[in-house]
Amino acid sequence: MNYKSKETRGIIFAILAYFSFSILDAIQKSAVLYYSVFQLLFIKYTFVFLLSILEARRSKNISFYRSNNLKLQIIRSLLSILESGCFVLSFKYLSLANAHSIGALAPILVVVLSVFILNESVSIKTWVAIFIGFIGVLVIMRPGSDVFSVKSFIPLIAAFFLGLYQIATKKMTYYDAPEVSLFYSSVVGIFITSVMAFYFWQPMNLKSLNFFLPIGLFFSLGIYFQILALDNARASIVQPFHYTLIFWAIIFGFFFYGDIPDLLTIIGAIIITASGIFVINHAKRK
Repeated sequence: MNYKSKETRGIIFAILAYFSFSILDAIQKSAVLYYSVFQLLFIKYTFVFLLSILEARRSKNISFYRSNNLKLQIIRSLLSILESGCFVLSFKYLSLANAHSIGALAPILVVVLSVFILNESVSIKTWVAIFIGFIGVLVIMRPGSDVFSVKSFIPLIAAFFLGLYQIATKKMTYYDAPEVSLFYSSVVGIFITSVMAFYFWQPMNLKSLNFFLPIGLFFSLGIYFQILALDNARASIVQPFHYTLIFWAIIFGFFFYGDIPDLLTIIGAIIITASGIFVINHAKRK
């Protein structure tokens, strides 16, 4: 298989990954009304555990449970819980389009955090694009207006933790294979969320499977397709497809919940997307 066809496969897997995550979020928006965030996270990390076993078998890594940097794996896993929990919680109070539009700041925050944590250099053009991205968030949140809600900060906090998580994941690639990181994310996630779910338990029955099975399935598919995408294409090619989440959020939000984003939300989403893609591409060129 030549280089171009591998890149094309990577793009297809990236589209499938974010499409899976979009369906997941549409389901979670309803599920979080009936079950606690920790119950939903427990289901997701249980499926990730199964995925880590399958990925270890695919990559023929029999030592997938051994980490070369256990401390960083635990920190990374905790960040995963925080960002996932905040995003799921945001769906309880905000439309899918608003939550994803604000959360789309995450790739920009990765670059900002890289400057302070990884000591990476950033050009003036990139800083301008980052500033414009934050303006896009302000356009959506509209502080000082009747539309503004403190709950709009939930996906912003989630984006911050996602940025830290991606930085930790980037550093983790120097120590462990992806299946090792999947394993520790799932084990730490299962332990923490099972304890928290005990204190925030909501009644469950057989109908709960209508939520839990699709949530586990689409979460696992999204992660697996991401792995395959990065296995076939460069991160700079894959990462911009993160913004297709906004597109699907608008469609699924309208189709399932009758949510129609207003003009300012769409403008803000376009600003964040354009600045984010510029920041990603400019950072990769450097």
